[in-house]
Amino acid sequence: MKRQMQPSNKVLIGLLAPGILLFTLCCIFPLFVALYYSFFDWDGGYTKQLIGFSNYLELLWDKAFWSAFKNNLLFIVYTVIGQIGIAFVISMMLTSRTLKCKNLHRTVIFFPVILSAVVVGFLWRMIYNNDYGLINLFFRFIGHEEWIRPWLDDPDIVINSLAIPKIWQFIGYYMVILLATIQSIDTSVLEVAELDGCRGWQKAWYIVLPLIKDTVLVTVMLCISGNMKTFDQIFVMTGGGPGTSSQVVAMYAYNVSMERMRYGYGSAVAIGILILSLILIGISKTVGRRKKADE
Repeated sequence: MKRQMQPSNKVLIGLLAPGILLFTLCCIFPLFVALYYSFFDWDGGYTKQLIGFSNYLELLWDKAFWSAFKNNLLFIVYTVIGQIGIAFVISMMLTSRTLKCKNLHRTVIFFPVILSAVVVGFLWRMIYNNDYGLINLFFRFIGHEEWIRPWLDDPDIVINSLAIPKIWQFIGYYMVILLATIQSIDTSVLEVAELDGCRGWQKAWYIVLPLIKDTVLVTVMLCISGNMKTFDQIFVMTGGGPGTSSQVVAMYAYNVSMERMRYGYGSAVAIGILILSLILIGISKTVGRRKKADE
């Protein structure tokens, strides 16, 4: 039997270096640039004035920012429950012995993930259209015109309407993660549970879910971080309207920087988004660990 050759440290460094360099240039370096400019009053010109923590003090009392953050929180709650919850149900169905054409189902469900968020936004904006949108046309067809709503023009339901496309697009992403974890569970555990009469939702809730809690916690953190930076889909569908009822923190940072030409304050908003994202991820991680410790 041939001995497997291990790559040398130089080879490993050479393979990792391009990815690390690209990540540093695209993610780490812009972060420090934003942190630097957040201490200045800068309109994008050649001159800028050092103002210390004034941008951050203004951010703490900025009602528009916290209103956008509230919209973000509501959006995150919907997407975490919808994306991960539905993905878990579908993953359990795909591990069922009775389901046929599993590869086809996986492909169809995962397909929206590869679409651009801008494409998804335009597609669902047409679906939500008041005059020719599929949803309102369907309600007219079945004779329930009282269910027709201005889905993207009503401040009370616009966040709900925006969350649905986001949930639809990324169900497949979390399905792949959860499905891989469920399939790694020892089959003997599930077989013993079935012999004891544990089937359907009971097996999913009492057997599978406790065994994949660590993976579920990771998906929750990924979902929070991903939806805290949501911008392109909402920008295409509503532009933050009506008014500011669908404006999220990433869109607020864009408006401050690009429309008001306050690049220094916009950088402070971006750093604020990062800090709030880390806080939310930390809270979810702490809660998940406490529940695991209690068990």
